[in-house]
Amino acid sequence: MSKKTVSLVLSSGGARGMAHIGVIEALEESGYEIVSIAGCSAGALIGGMYASGNLPKFKDWICNLDKIDVFSLMDFTLSSKGFIKGDKVFAALKKIIEDRPIEDLDIPFVCTAVEIPAGKEHIFRKGSMYSAIRASASIPTAFTPAKIHGKEYIDGSILNPIPLNLIPKEKIADLVFAVDLNGPKTAFVENLKDREKKESDTSKVKLPNWLTEYRQKFSTYFSSNEKEEKIKGMSSLDLLNYSFDMLQDKLSELVLEKYQVDIIVEISRTQAGTLEFHRAAELIEIGKQKALAAINKYENGH
Repeated sequence: MSKKTVSLVLSSGGARGMAHIGVIEALEESGYEIVSIAGCSAGALIGGMYASGNLPKFKDWICNLDKIDVFSLMDFTLSSKGFIKGDKVFAALKKIIEDRPIEDLDIPFVCTAVEIPAGKEHIFRKGSMYSAIRASASIPTAFTPAKIHGKEYIDGSILNPIPLNLIPKEKIADLVFAVDLNGPKTAFVENLKDREKKESDTSKVKLPNWLTEYRQKFSTYFSSNEKEEKIKGMSSLDLLNYSFDMLQDKLSELVLEKYQVDIIVEISRTQAGTLEFHRAAELIEIGKQKALAAINKYENGH
């Protein structure tokens, strides 16, 4: 019996995007074939890695980064457009995974970004895979805008956090499978048992003094389940990002209402902060378990 085919749509969500890896593993283990991918931001990163045939290499690399490794990959800048340039992490990635033209990838793949100041969506269907991912994942206030051929781009989630309307048409799949990383609190999964121990161990490592001025900025991008309780004491940056999160959540809701999805996996926004890539292994496992449950529910209901 031939495998059921899937068009996979991967949402934005920063470090929570590592859950996309677990979702892909669950699909493969359950006997599904992914024939096309549309991704945004973190979804563009993981989608590109998979479409190029390099997801195992990427997983091995990201799962071996601890908190200090993640900080070391952040090339800080005093630019008013963002405090991380983003060049360093992509340079590190290119050493282990070569760039490829999107049109030559093993699986049809598209991702989305927003051109500024025009404010219009740009869909990457060809050209450098890494340039497209860098543009799609340029989180406002965190990363400086990506520059491509004289134009600037920011995170695609501003206009299209779950790009269900961009599924590549080269191959028509049996199912549409979407992953929403900006889900409600009810989609939260209890952390793995050793999370607390890992966090206490890494927190003992002293950060260099020059990082002190970034402390407030960092706190915005690392998880805090008490965010609602702290609203009164939020800085202007906190409020800006909190507002952006709420708008993105509402956009995601509207997109999911508009387009037909056969299977959806929801990961709570509170599951991990935007830059907590040192929690990759944990998030991969959460994505895998959630996807297996969703697949099981779909198969038993059909």
